[in-house]
Amino acid sequence: MSSLEIKTHVVLDGKIPVEDAKEMMADERAYDTTSEVDPIAAGKLRRKVDWHLIPLISVLYLCSFLDRVNIGNAKVAGLGKDINLGASEYNWALSIFFIGYVLFEIPSNILLKIMGPRKWITIVMVAWGAIMMAMAGVTNAGGLLAARFFLGLTESGLFPGCVYLISLWYTRSEQALRIGLFFSTATMAGAFGGVLAYGIAQMEGIRNLHGWQWIFILEGLPTILLTTVVYFFLPDFPETARFLNKEEKDLAVRRLVIDAGPATQTEFSWKQFRAAFVDWKVHLHMLMYILNATPLYSLSLFLPSIVQGFHFDPVTTQVMTAPAYVIACIFTVLGAFSSDRFRERGYHFAFPTFLGCLGYILLIVTRHSSTLHRYVSLTVTAIGVFASFPPMLSWFTTNIGGHTKRGVATAAIISFGNIGGAVGGQIYRAEDVANGYVRGHLICAVMMGISGLLILTMKYFLNRENQRRANLTPEQFAKESEGEDLCDNHPAFVYYS
Repeated sequence: MSSLEIKTHVVLDGKIPVEDAKEMMADERAYDTTSEVDPIAAGKLRRKVDWHLIPLISVLYLCSFLDRVNIGNAKVAGLGKDINLGASEYNWALSIFFIGYVLFEIPSNILLKIMGPRKWITIVMVAWGAIMMAMAGVTNAGGLLAARFFLGLTESGLFPGCVYLISLWYTRSEQALRIGLFFSTATMAGAFGGVLAYGIAQMEGIRNLHGWQWIFILEGLPTILLTTVVYFFLPDFPETARFLNKEEKDLAVRRLVIDAGPATQTEFSWKQFRAAFVDWKVHLHMLMYILNATPLYSLSLFLPSIVQGFHFDPVTTQVMTAPAYVIACIFTVLGAFSSDRFRERGYHFAFPTFLGCLGYILLIVTRHSSTLHRYVSLTVTAIGVFASFPPMLSWFTTNIGGHTKRGVATAAIISFGNIGGAVGGQIYRAEDVANGYVRGHLICAVMMGISGLLILTMKYFLNRENQRRANLTPEQFAKESEGEDLCDNHPAFVYYS
């Protein structure tokens, strides 16, 4: 084993003899984990995987996020007026999406594991693309609510599935950047969506359709068209990837086995399924996720309305949503790169979370100031809200071992966290427009402040557990190593903090 691989968390920073670690892994794995991994070959493999996986799932998530938040642009383009949508009905149209989303995330990740990502994601894309385009035909609040519920139900298969898929292709020190690149398309969807909606809204009256109807049709169409690309080109798992030869497949699996140490079980395990729901770390990640997801979704859904409150006309509003998203995208990728570079998650998660809290406070303080001051405050908020997500997502995927436990825990965390989307749809109320949405900003600021404190608490306990494991005597280590499916509970597993 090379010194490079020894440093990738297999041997507790030298506290476990290298030969013992080799023997432990060789006994539990079908792949040869004792031979040296060529860093040049690993680098070539990583770049090959990057080109085959990350651009494709990034485009898919862009389509997904665009389709879930374009209702905000449709509202600015006249949706509410044309179907007589009440203020509370609009808020419920936002929230009901996440009810369907939450209900189906765990079953979806299980089906993804059984069917494979390529087939399952193709199916859900056809479904949500068709629903998105059909939303152009809604004529009342009931129809919009039903369409949004089923849109959430079908979209639930993509995001947790892609996060899980990244965790199956990359070592723990590589995941934050890839998740950052993947997730940054959410900010690009906001920027691109505003400009696109501006152009599409000019189609008002063409074929007797309103501009908001064209928004739903033309932004849903790419999802349908991409299904063919997904079916033929999206890779499933490293051991079955068609774009890798036999040697590359072996290297892809072997380096992941080395990186995970004892936490590399791949078969479905009911023990690990249950373990995902009794692990305190999973519960704390759920809480942190919902505290960060609520501001993210409320900002994404209401950003056009917030910008319109800066006294822009509807057309200018669509364009002015873009700069804040673009700047947030840049900081999101830079933060994710830094998180992987320094192999650190907690501070990279906490800093943007506290920055987002500050941004919301600034939105309240500057609500009577100039448009420039208010827009800068909004940009600071967007940076904090979006940049917090890649380290958050990669934190629990890197610290949960075993395919079953990781897949179920990932879906459970994201599912619970996305309840924040339902909550976020209710935070900004029509009656708060006059005072600059103070109540909504205050709620989000408090949530992100609490989340920041929980992040630092999590980091403290993970560091303490790593230190405890590093100081185990050989007898204590042997005792804690007993049993099967220990995953991240194995004393040789080192948590990222």
